[in-house]
Amino acid sequence: MKLVSIIIPYYKKKKFLKEAIYSVLNQSYRKFEIIIVYDDEDLSDLPYIQELKKKDNRIKILINKKNLGAGISRNKGIKFSKGNFLAFLDADDIWHKDKIKYQLNFLKKNNCKVCHTSYLIIDENKMIKGKREARSFNNVNQLLKSCDIGLSTVMISRSVLKNLRFSNRKTKEDFILWLQILKNKVSIIGMKKNLVKWRKLSNSLSASSWQKIIDGFYVYYRYMDFNFI
Repeated sequence: MKLVSIIIPYYKKKKFLKEAIYSVLNQSYRKFEIIIVYDDEDLSDLPYIQELKKKDNRIKILINKKNLGAGISRNKGIKFSKGNFLAFLDADDIWHKDKIKYQLNFLKKNNCKVCHTSYLIIDENKMIKGKREARSFNNVNQLLKSCDIGLSTVMISRSVLKNLRFSNRKTKEDFILWLQILKNKVSIIGMKKNLVKWRKLSNSLSASSWQKIIDGFYVYYRYMDFNFI
């Protein structure tokens, strides 16, 4: 069995973290490690997470000395991890119990290195507010207009990340990585199964329309070599 490393950056999501972690611990596929990257200078939530760690010896905790952002925190988790495959879970999202099993089988069956799944959008109280259906992307132009890839749905072979990492941007750090993967001629294949519940919170960094405009400009201009117009 292949080892799967699940990386969870943590910043002030105590209300949701236990459910996120248990959605991994309850997976039908059992060979995994969970790497929680504690990304908060305020250490008040750390004892709670350390208690969760006692539930399973596959849980590991990395502690940032200061708030670095989700992208850099995931990169630290990637460097620390040992898995043949990597998956990412935000601390307020929830996995289907067969997510790892289904995705590993899908990667093998389709001879691909990166896949993502369809997902449901839920609110703070787990009420379903919408859904996104996964699509396959074979080149940058197919993804540029809208990033429909849910970070918590992605599974990726370690070999793909040999020379790639998440951006140090506070938001859209995942979108930038997907674009870089596609630029390297690696397809990102979509699974139609809904295997994740993605929680949309009004106070998230990406919720601000103005922030989306700034980040969108930065991606297209800085990373994709587009001109100002």
